[in-house]
Amino acid sequence: MIELGGNIKLIQFEEIEPGLLIVIKKIVGNYTKRFSENLPEFKSIEVTLEDVIANRIKVKVEYSDVKESTAEDKNLFFALDKALSSILKQ
Repeated sequence: MIELGGNIKLIQFEEIEPGLLIVIKKIVGNYTKRFSENLPEFKSIEVTLEDVIANRIKVKVEYSDVKESTAEDKNLFFALDKALSSILKQ
């Protein structure tokens, strides 16, 4: 598990190459900022790489409620964006 700033957790991302991990951290950080601005009582975000071959991402955002989203795509960045943006649309 990789912990960023106390309220962001990246789970099962240890095997991702460092160059890709930098971009992933930026994407998650930008969405986390939006969540903290738009969701009441934002507490934490947990992003899990469930399947590295299929690029299946699960996102769990905890605030006054809990929202979860899952997405899968050939491209890891697209899967991550789909899962995170789905939370904003809920």
